[in-house]
Amino acid sequence: MGAVDGVVQGAAIAIGAVLLSWVLLMVLARTLPPGTARELARFLPACATAVRRLRQHPAVPRRAKVVLLLAGLWVLSPIDLIPEFLPVIGPLDDVVVVALALRYAARRVPRDVLLTAWPGDRRIIARLLGPAAAADPA
Repeated sequence: MGAVDGVVQGAAIAIGAVLLSWVLLMVLARTLPPGTARELARFLPACATAVRRLRQHPAVPRRAKVVLLLAGLWVLSPIDLIPEFLPVIGPLDDVVVVALALRYAARRVPRDVLLTAWPGDRRIIARLLGPAAAADPA
């Protein structure tokens, strides 16, 4: 029974660390003055919202939904390349994974769908997605 208790306690600590880092990000996003630091603090919560919205949108192909689901699971997972309890840089691997998933989806989803799903500053998602592809002269 002692080993099971240890695993449960370890899982509770990991979940607590993830939740604490998210709370820290939300507090920073609301209290920091406008600028780069505030944008970074708002980025991960905005990514999570965008991933959720895109997974529910009918214009998003199944393959892109699977990639977005995996990115969402990565964010929720207590196993990370950079531990979550490290202030500010802890969520960095999550940001990279979600950003890569959104770029992947951007190649398969209409740009207006991605822009509509993004809850934050449009300039941030536009920077992440890169320039809009030119229309085919068909």
